[in-house]
Amino acid sequence: MTNFDAMSGPFAAVSASSLLETRAVVALLDAEGRVLQWSTGAQALFGYALDDVFGRPLAELFTVDGTALRHRDGRPLDVQGYLSSLPSGEAQAGFLFTAVRRDGAEPPLDDQLRRWLFDQLPVPLSITDREGRTLLQNQAMAQAIHVREADTRGRRATEYLKGEEYAQAEARALRVAATGRPESDEFFVRLPGEPKAHAWAVDIFPLKNSAEQVHAVALAAYDYSELYGSRKRLALMSEARTRIGTSLDVAGTARELADVAVSRFADTVSVDVLDAVFQGDLPAPVMSGPVLLQRAAHLTASTHRTEHGPTPAHVQLHPASSPIARCLATGRAELHRITDPHIVQWLADDPGQAAQARTDGTHSLITVPIRARGTTLGVALFLRHGRSPEPFSADDLAVTEDLVARAAVCLDNARRFTRERGIALALQRTLLPHGPTTHPAVETAARYLPAGGEAEVGGDWFDVIPLPGARVGLIVGDVVGHGITASATMGRLRTAVRTLADIDLPPDELLTHLDDIVTHADGGATEGGDEGPDTIPGDVGATCLYAVYDPVSGSCSLARAGHPSPILVHPDGTTQIVDVPAGPPLGLGSLPFETTEVTLPEGSLLALFTDGLIEARDQDIDDRIDELRRTLASPVSSLEELCDITLGALHSDSSSRTDDIALLLARTRILDEHQVASWDLPNDPVVVGEMRKQVGEQLTAWGLEDTLFTTELVVSELVTNAIRYGSDPIRLRLIKDRSLICEVCDGSSTSPHLRRARLTDEGGRGLFLVAQLTQRWGARYSPTGKTIWAEQVIETP
Repeated sequence: MTNFDAMSGPFAAVSASSLLETRAVVALLDAEGRVLQWSTGAQALFGYALDDVFGRPLAELFTVDGTALRHRDGRPLDVQGYLSSLPSGEAQAGFLFTAVRRDGAEPPLDDQLRRWLFDQLPVPLSITDREGRTLLQNQAMAQAIHVREADTRGRRATEYLKGEEYAQAEARALRVAATGRPESDEFFVRLPGEPKAHAWAVDIFPLKNSAEQVHAVALAAYDYSELYGSRKRLALMSEARTRIGTSLDVAGTARELADVAVSRFADTVSVDVLDAVFQGDLPAPVMSGPVLLQRAAHLTASTHRTEHGPTPAHVQLHPASSPIARCLATGRAELHRITDPHIVQWLADDPGQAAQARTDGTHSLITVPIRARGTTLGVALFLRHGRSPEPFSADDLAVTEDLVARAAVCLDNARRFTRERGIALALQRTLLPHGPTTHPAVETAARYLPAGGEAEVGGDWFDVIPLPGARVGLIVGDVVGHGITASATMGRLRTAVRTLADIDLPPDELLTHLDDIVTHADGGATEGGDEGPDTIPGDVGATCLYAVYDPVSGSCSLARAGHPSPILVHPDGTTQIVDVPAGPPLGLGSLPFETTEVTLPEGSLLALFTDGLIEARDQDIDDRIDELRRTLASPVSSLEELCDITLGALHSDSSSRTDDIALLLARTRILDEHQVASWDLPNDPVVVGEMRKQVGEQLTAWGLEDTLFTTELVVSELVTNAIRYGSDPIRLRLIKDRSLICEVCDGSSTSPHLRRARLTDEGGRGLFLVAQLTQRWGARYSPTGKTIWAEQVIETP
């Protein structure tokens, strides 16, 4: 080795530059032996970067005794160094230093570290050439595939690993070699020697030189089975949050739970609940022992139907040894293998379940109590069969508990909705008329259908109200909203309408008073802050159609408040929409209401309905009305049949119905002329005696001699009052139907008053006697005056 202390003289011809890009160990020195340039090979050998050695004497790289070169960390290097002078004319310009390893020497430490990293990295690694032949693989890869490195060199992976996944990985490696772009993929595969498949993430990337040329392809595989399982569980819970609870139906919610879990988590899922849950009630606590449960859902992965298990609504008695019965009693979930003693005993006590387990090849199960708000509603049973070789684990038990806890809240919401809907429906049906109403003026039939599916009961209603003079009031209304509030509001409106109809108001005036009631109730609730028990919340909104039909004249008076117009079917089958002026909905208190009067021939059909009958999401309302008109004109044997045909034609799918429906059909009748007798009277008290005689003759002709005394007295009092206190024209009319009605009309609007006369009074007892001798009496007003009427019960033959 040359002594560098002998070097001297400037090195003017060479200046420092960038690092020399060469793997050879080369250094350029000035005349004094100081480093001017440094190669990458020298940097790798000595551990010094160019900045670390630039301008330093090369002699500093020798050991203390000067016998060997040393690494930056102080250890000697087994290399042979060479020094060549670089003359410049007669002067010494500098030196060229090179070094090579002696034969048998270890490679540089960096190379060793890289090799150790490749061999000892716990991640499986392999390197293939551009044709897919294996060049290198580390120990982790050899252990994973159970093939030694020596047996893989020069062979394609598909030659010693069989399976579609390995073929896909090899195809990707060839594509990476051709394109030079890295790729990633995920495989779920069972490697040789593994009891079950694992989830692998694979990165395939090219190995390039400094010129970006691909020389080989590397493959790194990561076993992320634990992360994959966590991701699957998170995905399952995420799907459960979006799919469970969309139905407010107990069985529907149970089916949603089964749909989420089957195939991706379990092979069979059964959801059994206590019978009270289906009724919307809270079930009582369940004690140890046999328990009777009702099937809400049952799903099997092989069929995705219930054919191979009990159908929904199936009731089954579970023995005390059943994990289902234990879950209900203890409120704790259970995980079992089919060979566990508890399960063996259960299957011995339940032969049907045992036969099903043998058929399916069941090997493990989980039972979880369905608990919500401190109450156990039922049990969910999860089974894995032969198609899923991996049995349930403790991690699966935790997932199942979380899944059922989510479903339990939704199931309890469905139970509570069922209860509230049942209460609202019971209230609604209680407040509506029961059965067809028998009336001499019309033949009626009606239907009320609550909203289908998950919609709450609304406030649609109808009524048939007997009125004086053999007339009848027909009404249909719709309270906006759903639930108990809408049903209660409907009941209040119906009561208000009956009260107003009882004082015999015409349709427009009745709606005006009804509008005032709703408006004032809303104002009082707003000012007071709380609604009292007798208020009608106007902010709910309501529509109404009121019609009064007179069978004597055949006339019908109608008015509506924001409600659809009725449809009239003539006796010849032609139909028309009755043109009733559209008033505002109740509660606005703005525009007045108008009455329309039409004459209905005998046998005409008047159809009153709510908008739920003619509205549909996928059809135009005009088309629906046309279809309704065609249906109502169909020849049928009865109005009851026509109601069913109409509802079937316009709403065959009850589950898609989003609003209530009220339908009222009325076929008109005309009283026979022999049932009505009328007289125009002069304004003279002398006529009273004559009228008593003529009324007696008419009653005898009708065979009503038993009512002669009372009727003559009523006629005498009413006619006398009309002559004394009223004005022309005066008219007397008798109507005989199921009752005997006496009416006296005059041109005055003065209202008569019933009072109790004192013993010393000479008069004032007339209306009091009329009220005592007849079933009921009253007064109604018209634009031309008033009518005083009295009604007696008669025995019809």
